[in-house]
Amino acid sequence: MAEPRQDRREKPAVRIQSHKENDFIEVELDRQELSYQNLLKVSCYEMGINPEQVEKIRKLPNTLLRKDKDILRLQDFQEVELILRKNGSSELTEYTPSLTEKPCYNSNAAKLTY
Repeated sequence: MAEPRQDRREKPAVRIQSHKENDFIEVELDRQELSYQNLLKVSCYEMGINPEQVEKIRKLPNTLLRKDKDILRLQDFQEVELILRKNGSSELTEYTPSLTEKPCYNSNAAKLTY
């Protein structure tokens, strides 16, 4: 029997918009705490960026997420992209750390209670 929807955790797949990097990471969010701000906070923490760097959140392929209602409609493994603010030029700030810069496993993220 399927568990009730309100007891589940949502797991959107998140990435930073980049011409070089296409990989997503899964973030786990408690259904009761699912909001725009919480998605932004947890996604930025997992990606190692500041929320102030994010200009927009896009549900792929082409839908901007703007409010809590939009976030509540996300399904498990829905692909979401963080679009970073422009850095004084026409190019978006790119964030593509190498594996030597950042370990694959974020031990601080594993300790978070969402």
